[in-house]
Amino acid sequence: MYLCNGKIGSNYLISDIALPINMGKRLEALGMTNGTAVTVLNSKNHGILIVKVRGTRFALGRNITSNILVR
Repeated sequence: MYLCNGKIGSNYLISDIALPINMGKRLEALGMTNGTAVTVLNSKNHGILIVKVRGTRFALGRNITSNILVR
C-alpha cells in the first residue's frame, strides 16, 4: 500500500521509497528510511498529506506520498 492511501490516525512502517535519488536522499536526511514508523495525521482532499516521523510533522504532496510504499 502507498502512503497516500493511508487512513488518518493509522501507523505504518516504510518498506520502500521509489523517488528520484535527490528526493530520496532528502527524505533520508529528514529521517524517513526503510523500517521507520510513520503516522498519518491529516489528509487534505487529494492534496497534502501531513505525517509524523520520529516526532516531527511533515507536509508531503501526493506526488511524493504516492511513491512511498508502507505496510
